[in-house]
Formats: sequence, C-alpha cells, structure tokens
Amino acid sequence: MGAMTWLLAGGLASLLARLVPRLRRSWILELAVAAVAALVAGVAATALDFGGWREADWRAAVFAFFAGFAMIAVVRMLGGRDEN
Repeated sequence: MGAMTWLLAGGLASLLARLVPRLRRSWILELAVAAVAALVAGVAATALDFGGWREADWRAAVFAFFAGFAMIAVVRMLGGRDEN
C-alpha cells in the first residue's frame, strides 16, 4: 500500500507539472521521471522510518510528491526546448 501511495504521489506531481507549459517535455518522460523519483524518495522515507512498503503514511507521500515534482523541474531545465 505504501509503494502504491508513492507512485500515486509521483503521478500527481506529473499531472500538476503539465499545467506549467514552460519548457514542457514529453508527458511519458515526465511521468517516468516522477515515478522513479517518487519510488526513490519512498525508499528513503522508509529508511528514515516514516512510512514503509506496506503502510501508507502521509509524510512519505508528501516527500515522494515533492521529489517527483523537483525531478521534473530538473529534467525541464536540462532539456532546454519547448515541445509546444
């Protein structure tokens, strides 16, 4: 349940990032980056002892959301071109 929460948080970060058109990349790339970042953040949250693989914790979900959102920002800054 916890890992699903992390993935949902990463997906939500990806959806909210699509609202900002500046330097927008492929939505599949942004979704993949947010999902991987959210999973890594969830594992880090488990290591820090809030949340876990099997238990949903709001702190881990928020951490995963912001990690996914931040990584989308990094990908957009490194990409440098508009897809619009």
